[in-house]
Amino acid sequence: MQAQVKWVGDEMFMGISESGHTIVMDANGGKLGPSPLENVLLSLGGCSSVDVVSILEKARQDVQGCVVEIKGTRVDSVPRLFSDIHLHFVISGNNVSEKHVERAVALSADKYCSVALMLNKAVNITHDFEIKEPV
Repeated sequence: MQAQVKWVGDEMFMGISESGHTIVMDANGGKLGPSPLENVLLSLGGCSSVDVVSILEKARQDVQGCVVEIKGTRVDSVPRLFSDIHLHFVISGNNVSEKHVERAVALSADKYCSVALMLNKAVNITHDFEIKEPV
């Protein structure tokens, strides 16, 4: 896997993935795009969500939605690394089993999500979930 990041002016950078997709990153407080560290949170949430939905679908759960709310806490010293990241999964569907959601979230965190597995060597990552019936 390869990627490229190009400086496009001021504190703006364009990331180009091997598959040809682009993303703009803004190191100036995220005014015009997500900052590089915001992208870390988005990548973690995306990776984990893919796993959770896939595991629940394989368990034949009637999942209608999955939202993960991510909160990253950074240290006060430079570099301002993440010390803690918490993922709160909100799963909606019909008669979704709490046991299955708990298992899916744990499997993602401990076995499948490559982003989480890389980050948890240096960051305390926690997670929880709630299940909502669709409206």
